[in-house]
Amino acid sequence: MDPIERSSSGFQYLWLGLAVTFAEQTQKSRLPAGLYAIGLGGVAIGLTEFAIAGLLPIVAHDFHVSTAKSGVLVSGYAATVAVGGVFLTGLLTKLDRKKTLIGVMFFFVLGNLLSALAHSFALMLLGRCISALCHGAFFGIGAVVAVNLVSRERRSTAISIMFGGITVANVLGVPFGAWIGQRYGWRAALMSIVVIGLCALVGLTWFLPNKLGHGDSSHKIPLKTELLVFRNKQVWLSLAMTVFGFGGMFGAYTYIVFTLEDVSKFAVSTVPSLLLLFGVGVFVGNFFGGKLADWKLNRALSIEMLLLTIVLFGFSLTAHNKICTVIALFLMGALGFAQSAALQMRVMHYAGEAPAIASGANITSFNLGNALGAWLGGWLISLNLGYSSPLWGGGIITGIALLAFGLSFLTGRHHNSWLE
Repeated sequence: MDPIERSSSGFQYLWLGLAVTFAEQTQKSRLPAGLYAIGLGGVAIGLTEFAIAGLLPIVAHDFHVSTAKSGVLVSGYAATVAVGGVFLTGLLTKLDRKKTLIGVMFFFVLGNLLSALAHSFALMLLGRCISALCHGAFFGIGAVVAVNLVSRERRSTAISIMFGGITVANVLGVPFGAWIGQRYGWRAALMSIVVIGLCALVGLTWFLPNKLGHGDSSHKIPLKTELLVFRNKQVWLSLAMTVFGFGGMFGAYTYIVFTLEDVSKFAVSTVPSLLLLFGVGVFVGNFFGGKLADWKLNRALSIEMLLLTIVLFGFSLTAHNKICTVIALFLMGALGFAQSAALQMRVMHYAGEAPAIASGANITSFNLGNALGAWLGGWLISLNLGYSSPLWGGGIITGIALLAFGLSFLTGRHHNSWLE
């Protein structure tokens, strides 16, 4: 073989080697399909929680109930999530994880189907309560499954994908429900959620590996022993960070339409576009928040909380300026949801041998934060403090989360379990 042929052959082997290496690296960097099935389940669950807000007037009319009574479909769901997030997760945590997640999604779909076909308001409420019980358990157990599907350094990214489903629902839920409900009726809106839930059910069945394990170790830990995780002050401080860190953003967002129209003086027709901008911020924050948490969890979380506090206070002072409002709205969504993966990973880390029950408790904490933020914002408005008050009220709540983080740092930084 002459030198030219040898050179040509050498290049062929070089390119072949590079191609194989690239294929191997692509395969390694690819996230498992089961993780996206969990995310799709999150979309269905999030739509069940949020889409009802756009359907309440139609439901109230069809069942001949007052607006206040129809609101029980929202508050009753939230209260049931709080129960399911801890107690049901605790009862299910030692069962086979794949079968449990599939079973939870099955009953979630069944609850939505019952609501969609209900011939009375009470039956519809029962269906929503069944779905709500599954909400907390799905995310509680799903978070543990998600982190075990990937390598250790990508766990927060896995959590962010799981929460990516609920961020989609958070942004699109109300307009999705209102649009379908107005055109085809509220039953059609709920049936579309049933279809999404069934797709997630198929995805979980096909793509989750069979060997996900039980509980978390070879020996079974009694539920009473698992509950001892709540004796760990770092767990409680982590849950407090979730309540106040997420509650501040949600409280500001609950009344943001009033702020945009009455303070910033935006035309009503432009508000949907501004809410879409907030949604873009949510997507960006959720994606990069997971990456940052994989880098340095506590460092990323403290920076995100500090910046969110500054943005909320700054927003309240500059809400009359349209350019500042547009920028602050995007940053509020990005920083608010950038915390999600880190908050979930943090509580699971300090839970040790009981990550599922702690994960479920953190899902409950997210909902408590939502309720706290919405209540505080409404109370401040009722005091005639103006529609910018939920913004600085949210800043105060997020500031409390920062204080909880500081206390956690002072009491836990010398312990070998402290995360950077």
